[in-house]
Amino acid sequence: MANLWAAQWYSKNHLDGEKRHILYHDCLPALFRTRRECRAFIQSKYGYIKEREDLRCEPHGWRLPRAIKVKVVKEGEA
Repeated sequence: MANLWAAQWYSKNHLDGEKRHILYHDCLPALFRTRRECRAFIQSKYGYIKEREDLRCEPHGWRLPRAIKVKVVKEGEA
């Protein structure tokens, strides 16, 4: 079992409501060992959202992704 950090997409608008999901990078979940690494990834890939009012308001409702702590558990083979 390991505690890692993941980048979580977050958007909220009238049409779709609130949407959250883990971001992927190179077809795998974007997971990091530290919160600092995760936040640096978010800033480098999605930092432009902070300055784009047109993306933050309706109809998009995008927000800057968040760094969240996740627990990865490996289950035994059957």
